[in-house]
Amino acid sequence: MLTKAKEREAASLIAQHWEEGSQLHTLPELLRPASRREGYSIQAHFETMSAQPLFGWKIAATSDGGQRHIGVDGPLAGRLLAERVIAAGDIPSLRGNHMRVAEPEFAFRMAKSLPPQTLPYERAKVLTAVDTLFLGIELPDSRFVDFANVGGPQLIADNACAHQFILGQEAAEDWRACDLSRQHVSIAVADGIRHEGSGGAVLGDPVAALVWLVNELRSLDITLERGHVVTTGTATIPLPIEPGHHITADFGHLGQIQLEIAS
Repeated sequence: MLTKAKEREAASLIAQHWEEGSQLHTLPELLRPASRREGYSIQAHFETMSAQPLFGWKIAATSDGGQRHIGVDGPLAGRLLAERVIAAGDIPSLRGNHMRVAEPEFAFRMAKSLPPQTLPYERAKVLTAVDTLFLGIELPDSRFVDFANVGGPQLIADNACAHQFILGQEAAEDWRACDLSRQHVSIAVADGIRHEGSGGAVLGDPVAALVWLVNELRSLDITLERGHVVTTGTATIPLPIEPGHHITADFGHLGQIQLEIAS
């Protein structure tokens, strides 16, 4: 079991590699989490290192493609750090990003806090706590060279591959009347590759993914706070991107996001 001092040391080592844009093969054995819970304990230190309040949460590996991409068999939760959230219209750089993929995602902003409780949260209660549905694009990354083989606990310690997140427009007002599991989603590079998917790729339904996140935090004795944004995972296979690419994520009648990557 890792001591608090070893958890902080592991988080500091990962943070150093993030700052430098460098990578490591694995955490040293004495700093390596042996369980998901230890991974989350390391991850929690990134929030204390941030100069701004936590923006929200992300869920990694909510689709079969996402799970294959990072070599896990189930979802992982990570923190969305405010300094890594990019406003729609800004032009992010891929400097230091080794994954180089874009992922179209459904993101929910919370109107009410959901604190830990004895029983698991049910879908209806979670939905009543939602304020708004946003459309987003995540540009994930990892500090591990072979991220597909380091395992879930180390990926959780690496903030579940959270890197940059683009918060797009609010979805159409009638989103609550939609079956998001059937909502068609595509993401494409101009004059290049295009990937098709749907909300059903996100744990069967983006709302189901949100419920999973609430209960994952509940198991860790963490409150999902009012105002936090939860981005629920990619609705398509991750799209390879390069500097200078112009990307469009299309969510049908719910809206679109345009994203330009710096040359």
